[in-house]
Amino acid sequence: MIQEHGQVDILAFAAHPDDAELGIGGTLAVHAAKGFKVGICHLTDAELSSNGTVEQRQIEARKAAEVLGVSVVIGLEFPDRGLNRSPEQILCMTQVIRQCKPKVVLAPYFEDRHPDHVACSLMVKEAVFDAAIRKKQTPDNAPPHRVSGLYYYFINDIQKPDLIVDISEVYEKKLAAIRAYASQFDRQAGEVDTPLNQPSYIPMVEGRDSIWGHQIGVRYGEGLISPNPIATEILIR
Repeated sequence: MIQEHGQVDILAFAAHPDDAELGIGGTLAVHAAKGFKVGICHLTDAELSSNGTVEQRQIEARKAAEVLGVSVVIGLEFPDRGLNRSPEQILCMTQVIRQCKPKVVLAPYFEDRHPDHVACSLMVKEAVFDAAIRKKQTPDNAPPHRVSGLYYYFINDIQKPDLIVDISEVYEKKLAAIRAYASQFDRQAGEVDTPLNQPSYIPMVEGRDSIWGHQIGVRYGEGLISPNPIATEILIR
């Protein structure tokens, strides 16, 4: 059952429905399978997408969430291509963080071909910071919340990651979640060509995940960037 709000352990922000599935669908599935509560917050409904409708995209997003084991899905309905880092938008995201109380927040990497992905990344950074400020008020008067970890995931690109999550055991779930967005990845008659519905796109994602997996000695992995040094108590476990 997909809820609209609720406390989670991991909260992934995405500019559009399908961003999180492409970038960290496996990571979300891994943690959900281990009993952690995971959520996705879509900033927009992707109403400017070349193919499909908002209604289709919402149905697809819920299907993808069910596949991955995501228990909380939130849609903020900011304008597509209208992520302007306004105080109002940042405040709304801050309120979501305080309501959901995540230990870890995930955001798109801050270098990407799509301006909305970059804007989402910058806005999450501000909202995470504001959520911890005691004197920062939100409309619901939620208490401040400090996130333990913030990590950035890749959507369209590949970089050298600071952290790689082994997603080998749940990889079919990730692919199924991506393919749930049939309006975006399966070109139908009368629709237009986009980077997403090219025959090479999903194989590109698989190849990237395979490269990251190879780097840690497993079949598939997802790379993450940390804005801060990653702490550890010991080097051998």
